[in-house]
Amino acid sequence: MLALMLIAGVLLQGTPGTQATRPVVAQTAAIPGKEVDDSAMLLKVKRIYVESFGDDIISKELQSMIVSALVATKRFKVTENRERADAILKGVALEKTSQELHAYGESTAVGSAGGSSHGDINGSMVNGNGTISGSSNSGFIARHMGTSDSSVNTETVNEARIAIRLVDPDGDVIWTSTQESKGAKYKGSSADVADKCVKQLLRDVEKMEGTNVPLVPTGASAAASRR
Repeated sequence: MLALMLIAGVLLQGTPGTQATRPVVAQTAAIPGKEVDDSAMLLKVKRIYVESFGDDIISKELQSMIVSALVATKRFKVTENRERADAILKGVALEKTSQELHAYGESTAVGSAGGSSHGDINGSMVNGNGTISGSSNSGFIARHMGTSDSSVNTETVNEARIAIRLVDPDGDVIWTSTQESKGAKYKGSSADVADKCVKQLLRDVEKMEGTNVPLVPTGASAAASRR
């Protein structure tokens, strides 16, 4: 009887310890999909809301050019409904004008010199008597010519800079880019810098697609996948 009571006591002492470990396991496995890779989030972005860059004219122009460049890709939809967007694009834009001075100068000089001399001696002698005559001449000529050319001009340079970032609905930054430009062959600095930012976004998305990044469900989609 005493032996049975001792065995029962040992079993009762072991049971609470086993039960205490179960909630810990449940906590570590809870909230699947909470930590999501930024690359996976970026691949899910299809609809973008472009937030105001600022109230000044330059910021508004660059924001409009970013919107136009995004629409032209046919890859993203730009929405004015913030609640429907997969990501929000925020940015800071700057454009400045400066003067560059260019000076050019060139000179050429040519010189030449020449000289010559000539002498003659003539004479005759008869019975110890005679006459001797002679003549000589010489000359020297030098020439110098020079030309010079110089010019000075100023050039107006427009430079645009922009820093943008994509933020998911939870407020997490999933992509950033900073670009600057002094203009391209057929476009100004503002249009060129906006085009550079959108092209960088496309390159990064295509690069991630090439690595076959898995799409991790989050939020409502994660809950639906667990049902």
